[in-house]
Amino acid sequence: LNTIVLAKKGPVFLLEGGVTLPVPAELTGIADAIYTIGFQPHHLSLERPNAAAVPVRAKVTITEITGSESFIHLDFADARWVMLTHGIRDFEPDAMVEVFIDPRHIMVFDGNGRAVAAAPKLAA
Repeated sequence: LNTIVLAKKGPVFLLEGGVTLPVPAELTGIADAIYTIGFQPHHLSLERPNAAAVPVRAKVTITEITGSESFIHLDFADARWVMLTHGIRDFEPDAMVEVFIDPRHIMVFDGNGRAVAAAPKLAA
C-alpha cells in the first residue's frame, strides 16, 4: 500500500509542492486534520485515468520489468511509492515522471492508523 501523510483543508487534501487532491464526496464530512492516505500500486498511473485524477511529479528510484508489467519505484516528498503499470516501462534512476493519483481509489486513515474511510468499490 502506498501512503502519504497530508492535511485536509476544506474540500481538498494538501500535498507537497502546492498539489491538491480533491476529497471524495463521501469523505467531505471528515474534520480538517492530518491524515494518511493510501492507494494500491495499480491505482497510480502514467496516463490520466479520468478527469478527477491529480498529477504529481515523482522521482524514479528503480524500475523492475516483469514481462508484461513494470513496477516503478518512486519518491514523492517523504514517501516511497510503487506503481504497477502494464507494458515495459524502463525509466532511468533519478528520472522525474508525472504520475496520476485517482482520488476515487484512496483510503484515509487517522493519526492512530484507523481507517476513516475506504475507497468505494469501483470497476478498475
